[in-house]
Amino acid sequence: MFFIHMLLLLTVIFVGIRHGGVAFGLLGGLGVSILAFAFGIAPGTPPINVMLIILAVVAASATLEATGGLKLLVRYAEKLLRKHPSQIVFLGPLCTYSLTVLVGTGHSVYPLLPVIYDVAYKKGIRPERPLAIATVASQMGITASPIAAAAAVVIATSMENNLDISLVDVLLVTIPSTLIGVLVAAAWSLKRGKDLDKDPEFQARLQDEEFRNSLLDSEVESNDSNHDESTAKKGLSIFLLGILSVIALAMFSDQLLPEGVKMSVAIQFMMLSVGAVILLATKIDPKKIVHSNVFIAGMTAVIIIFGIAWLSDTIIGHHKSYLIESVSDIVHAHPWSFAIAMFTASVFLKSQAATLTIMLPLGFSLGIPAPVLIGVLPACYAYFFFPFYPSDLAAISFDRTGTTHIGKYIVNHSFIMPGFIGVVTATVVGYFISIMIN
Repeated sequence: MFFIHMLLLLTVIFVGIRHGGVAFGLLGGLGVSILAFAFGIAPGTPPINVMLIILAVVAASATLEATGGLKLLVRYAEKLLRKHPSQIVFLGPLCTYSLTVLVGTGHSVYPLLPVIYDVAYKKGIRPERPLAIATVASQMGITASPIAAAAAVVIATSMENNLDISLVDVLLVTIPSTLIGVLVAAAWSLKRGKDLDKDPEFQARLQDEEFRNSLLDSEVESNDSNHDESTAKKGLSIFLLGILSVIALAMFSDQLLPEGVKMSVAIQFMMLSVGAVILLATKIDPKKIVHSNVFIAGMTAVIIIFGIAWLSDTIIGHHKSYLIESVSDIVHAHPWSFAIAMFTASVFLKSQAATLTIMLPLGFSLGIPAPVLIGVLPACYAYFFFPFYPSDLAAISFDRTGTTHIGKYIVNHSFIMPGFIGVVTATVVGYFISIMIN
């Protein structure tokens, strides 16, 4: 029966890939209904704590976006890139990585992609080099962000399994490991592909006047007049102070939190408070919050996690003893192999939070030591394998030279090598850092 139920899960995932977005969550709910009514299996437990943390963080980040603070961050990054164009292959991904760490979502990458292309092309650098690693870096920053959904999953899941894993424990591993992974992948990208003046395919396309005229925009630099800069600066300052407050609270939770209050709950009311302070201080229209890109993307993530994680929890919970008996010997002998399982799941799930929501409880059930699970957290990002993630598609569309591309065989695309190099490096480094400090 386990394989029949797994076939149902895989069917839900593949159909979800075809439809995209909230389809994963809706189909996950349908899967739970089939298990309940057709197979008589009691539904598992939906990840309520994870969803509540994501809701709180999204509310605060969306409030920041409504003030113009997110675009202000992008503007600062743009100034840095244009000031040092020759370093775009390193600075581009470092900027997208940092944005994700600060605001908790990789969707902050979109405004920077045309800037990265413009700077690279004007400097004569093959745009594929910085663009591909920049989109990969924007996703690698998720496990390094104190307010991303991935961190919420780790904290909430460890609490449910009666394990004392703090936000600081996670960040001490994920920040240095993912940063090293990004830098190694960027170093590899420095010489990838042929220079534009030596690329016969690009040179042939240059003979077309319409193609030549499309390579540059008359105005690419961001110039947003929809937000008052003082409002944006105020919103951004409050938001950054809020993040620092959450980190400080995590570091000194025993001294600062009232007795009985868990850190996962504290993140929820703290991030809602950050959003409230921004709202009151800037007097923005609350309607702008719910129409922001961050809010829409965040709500989509909550629905995906709600359905798909509930379905997987139902299946795993029902077959837990069989699973433990089947793979415990391998996992106990080679606990690092759990990273491969997590990587494989992420290829299809397109969400690091959803991958962790499904895989971490299984890891705890198998008795994998907490330091190992923390160390291999970067392996929850593998959806670069198929180049259909929105940020990957955006990078392809912004690169007018055509160097950032999807190959003839689908998997031979611009993102696969930077993704593999970055994630494998981060996972190996994270594993050894976690083992050494724990």
